[in-house]
Amino acid sequence: MWVKHLMPASLGRIDGQMTYIQSGRQQTLQTGARGLTLVELMVVVAILGVTASIASVAYNGYIDTANVNSARKQIIVMSLAIKEYYEQYHHYPASLAAVDLATVKDPWGYPYHYLNIATADTGEVRKDHNLVPLNTDFDLYSSGKDGKSTPPLTAAASRDDVVRANNGGYVGLASNY
Repeated sequence: MWVKHLMPASLGRIDGQMTYIQSGRQQTLQTGARGLTLVELMVVVAILGVTASIASVAYNGYIDTANVNSARKQIIVMSLAIKEYYEQYHHYPASLAAVDLATVKDPWGYPYHYLNIATADTGEVRKDHNLVPLNTDFDLYSSGKDGKSTPPLTAAASRDDVVRANNGGYVGLASNY
């Protein structure tokens, strides 16, 4: 540190500056406080803005993933209740109300969609990109973040749906199926 090298006789004060002599040279230190310039302040604000936008995107991605996982778990639990109904009555329920699940909402606040394949019209059945029905027992799905859905998974409105397919062998995003 420079203070150790100073000799007490070498310090002096001239016009708000502190001068000292070190190794035969005169050095000057500014003693007045220096504030931020407008450009420096703008750079700091820009850095904070970029950091906040990156954090916001990451947080939204985390929330979306958490909501999809929550919907997946709810669909699995609801499927078990529907299968228990089948074991007891030897047919699938006509609606979610028959298994006391009509009021259950997905993480985005929308009701789940249920369709008994045995009693449904072929046009109502959800199909994959090869137009093959997703299930042979029942359809159960969430309409996803946008709340919109159409029967084929290839439709833009269905890409964010959380679907049950392969008779429960797959539960996840329609875009990943």
